[in-house]
Amino acid sequence: MATELLGCTEPRVYTPEKRELTRKTSLGFAVIEFAETCLHMKLFPWQKWLLIHALELNPDGTYRFRTVVVEIARQNGKTTIQIILALFHMYVLRSPLVIGTAQDLDNAGKAWGKAVMLAQNDAELGELIPDDGVYMGHPQTFTIVHQEQDDDGRDVERTAQYQTTADGRGASADLILLDELRTHKTWDDWAAITNTMNARPKAQCWCFSNAPDATGVVLRYLRALAHQELGWPDDDQDTQGVILGEIAALPEFEDMPEAEFDIGFYEWSMAPGLPRNHPEGLMQANPACNHTSIVENTITYRTLISGVRLSPAHVVEAEICCRETTMGVGGPFPEGSWGSTLIDVSKPEGEWPAPAAKSKIVVCVEVSTRREHTYIARAGLTKDGLAVLGMQEDRPGTDWVKQYLLDERKTFATIVVRTGAASPVQALLKELQDARLPILEWKGNEIPAAHGQMFDRLRDSRIAHLPHAGMDNAATSAVERNMPGGGWVLDHNKSPTDVAPLLAGLGAVWGLAHLPPTPRIHGWDPDKIKEWAK
Repeated sequence: MATELLGCTEPRVYTPEKRELTRKTSLGFAVIEFAETCLHMKLFPWQKWLLIHALELNPDGTYRFRTVVVEIARQNGKTTIQIILALFHMYVLRSPLVIGTAQDLDNAGKAWGKAVMLAQNDAELGELIPDDGVYMGHPQTFTIVHQEQDDDGRDVERTAQYQTTADGRGASADLILLDELRTHKTWDDWAAITNTMNARPKAQCWCFSNAPDATGVVLRYLRALAHQELGWPDDDQDTQGVILGEIAALPEFEDMPEAEFDIGFYEWSMAPGLPRNHPEGLMQANPACNHTSIVENTITYRTLISGVRLSPAHVVEAEICCRETTMGVGGPFPEGSWGSTLIDVSKPEGEWPAPAAKSKIVVCVEVSTRREHTYIARAGLTKDGLAVLGMQEDRPGTDWVKQYLLDERKTFATIVVRTGAASPVQALLKELQDARLPILEWKGNEIPAAHGQMFDRLRDSRIAHLPHAGMDNAATSAVERNMPGGGWVLDHNKSPTDVAPLLAGLGAVWGLAHLPPTPRIHGWDPDKIKEWAK
């Protein structure tokens, strides 16, 4: 079966073309011809498809897309695309400046170095490189000189340069090649890079990456924006829509005649829900797979399966399946502890840890900073003292919370509410108290104490938690803020994702150790565990 599988030419999710793509409507055909005849390269089918579609032209000759985003698993040939585009701009379009950038200079210089070597090793291309045309310092520059005649017939020289930089800042560029977009944890570099095109109406920015984790704020936003534009192809509006926040739909853009979505989005990824070793799914994410008749040294099905077996799940998801993961690589807790204490919901329910029959259940209500979403986490203890945590409910807004808790009153012993002037859930406190719901106020020094308690439980593996995208995101990416009197709390402003889901979990676990005396005993309803795990 493995030898019959071939990587998919078309991406699983992509921006469709507006019209038939021909040599007149797409520059991609010329780029492919340049690569094959001048650079002597053999291209994979997916590379040709991408060049033709992403270089679609408007009737006036400008690019349809100012920005092109390519999501693809590692080692499938995205560097080759960067090399071809850079050299085509320099030698054919004679673009004054091409900028290559990545998360650091070493990565930015990989495509640059290969482009220089290709040009130097070709007699015709090498003729245009002056003696001082290659500079290995910072920034790395590769310059060629074209001999031209001006309008008066005088000989003039016109230079084209390919420059690398770690942050993309520089003069106006006609082509930007931005690698590893998933590593952008703030918007600072993105703003600096893309704004170098503002004075270049025929410029284009190409972004390459495998799937982001929780910290990749720029790529996560652009991906969510594209999925929204494409009608939520993965039925992911609930999870992806939160990423867009208040900017998701600005009505003032709808009546603008030139407000067409100008991002070309191309996602080679495994479809949601497929197991990580699904053969056809792996072909969706790895379009170069098994195309050994084109390039001998390429990814094979065997190497992919080996990678699936030998790597942690969140690594496989991002690197091989090219699916967005909720597990970041940072966060305030001991490294790897959040992932190692995650409950594997693919196992039978009987193998999941669950609170003891007589465990008192605590829920915690938390509201996001702008009050657009409310989370209710739930925790209980096993007979061995293991805390079991899950997200019971999360919905937009706050107006549903009181009635929901009244309806669920028999399933919990108390409700933890974080109080204080800075707490957005404080606004619900009186409403819940007036409804005669049992409230346990979480305030003062107990808030950093709860953060420390969670740290200790994760370090000692004394907690198990059901998966929840928002909580997983925050737990593996949130930034901590030290308190004047000692201890630390989650930093709402500096964290890349909403920390409210994680705060709900912290409060629920903290509440287990601070339950007021009550004669009521509440169990963990096994019928609802799967619902909370979704």
